[in-house]
Amino acid sequence: MKKKKNYFKNRNLIYNKNITNYYLENLNKSNQNTCLFQKPIYSLYEWIQEGDIIADCGASTKGQLALGKNMFVAYMAWEGYNFEDALIINKKLIDNSIYSSLHIEKFEIEIFHTPDGLEETTCETSAFNISTLINLNKNGIIRKGTWVTEGDILVCKITPLPKKTLLYHEKLLYDILGTKKSFIKENSLRVPLGVFGRIIKIRYSNNFFTSELIKGESKKVQIYIAQKRSLKVGDKISGRHGNKGIISKILSDQDMPFLLNGQSMDILLNPLGIPSRMNVGQIFEALLGFIGDTLNKKFKVSCFDESYGYEASRSFTYYQLLECCKKIEKNWLFSKQNPTKTLLYNGKTGEIFEQFIFVGKPYLMKLIHIVDDKIHARSTGPYSLITQQPLRGRAKNGGQRFGEMEVWALEGFGIAYILQELLTIKSDDLHGRNTIFETIFKTRSVSFGTPESFKVVLRELQSLCLDIQILDVFV
Repeated sequence: MKKKKNYFKNRNLIYNKNITNYYLENLNKSNQNTCLFQKPIYSLYEWIQEGDIIADCGASTKGQLALGKNMFVAYMAWEGYNFEDALIINKKLIDNSIYSSLHIEKFEIEIFHTPDGLEETTCETSAFNISTLINLNKNGIIRKGTWVTEGDILVCKITPLPKKTLLYHEKLLYDILGTKKSFIKENSLRVPLGVFGRIIKIRYSNNFFTSELIKGESKKVQIYIAQKRSLKVGDKISGRHGNKGIISKILSDQDMPFLLNGQSMDILLNPLGIPSRMNVGQIFEALLGFIGDTLNKKFKVSCFDESYGYEASRSFTYYQLLECCKKIEKNWLFSKQNPTKTLLYNGKTGEIFEQFIFVGKPYLMKLIHIVDDKIHARSTGPYSLITQQPLRGRAKNGGQRFGEMEVWALEGFGIAYILQELLTIKSDDLHGRNTIFETIFKTRSVSFGTPESFKVVLRELQSLCLDIQILDVFV
């Protein structure tokens, strides 16, 4: 937040008035590519004094840290979908944009002065169709507020090429076609794979609109794309006690279990995630959150409260739960036989579950580990020049690493043919890679060659003066 003082004289007053301006951040990018913004707490003409908080950020509410939401949670198994700390969420969380987050991606392009001339950004080029350039301004840069998807042009840049004398047959070909040889190369900035969103900000360098460039300098354009990401299967949610898990299924609101008053659950957690990690604090947090939501109260409990008495946390929670049951006159909230547990209805069948189920309202947060940034698939793509294996990494459109332990796992199941494909034609077997299509269409047996990585090892051994060769016939 930037502070600036402004002294001016009001025409209706005879004295000078001192006004302090605070400039709030809006739609800025953080180091984690999330959205940074600030919003004022007070409205016009409200009285404030020294020490008051006048603005909130995206992670606070009225000056208090607010990174997540209080959700109705039931600790129960559900058809195996919350096995191994996985969790099930209600579809209404997505419909109400709960846990939806804004993410900002920054893309930058530089314009240099090459030995063959100055690079240019323009929208007047014959290299593209008119429909491709319709969202660009006269400088060849995307307009603010435009919705873009992968492959769209953000900045249309052309680079001059060195001029050369055409050969006679090349001149004849261009004369027949009625065109001229173009000595420019299209080198535009495009939206990369898997990115989509809306243009929210465009920044230019100070020398961008100058016609000439000093030697060694360059012009820069930065484009910011914002996109809204809702919860998906594969996203990660965590509590404040280390109880984190991956979303495995999204159920509709009518299929989720619900209380006797019709309140459906927001999230279903696995009860086995509590005793194995010994984080019983989430139980007290869930109960007090449920009581606070019902009675419109807030609880602030200090750590190590057992110093106040034997089982102080249990006694305090039971007392508050009993008071809540008496005030709202709902006896099903507290049962002496099964305290802190209640009956739930099955949303699919409408019948009551046989066992009492623990229900609470803990504080849960969405983590930065988002499935859209991790999921990747490859059919064809680039290969390494030395080993002829697929490249590594999602940014290079690479393949999935299949290491030694993964080979052991497939060996344990005895799937020999799949293992042979992974280590040969799907990796670095050039002969098998070229002949696999012929064998599929001609219904012949697949002939595998020698992997290139094995040949590299042979070359290294031969460089040590070891005479090692591959024999097709064993003697």
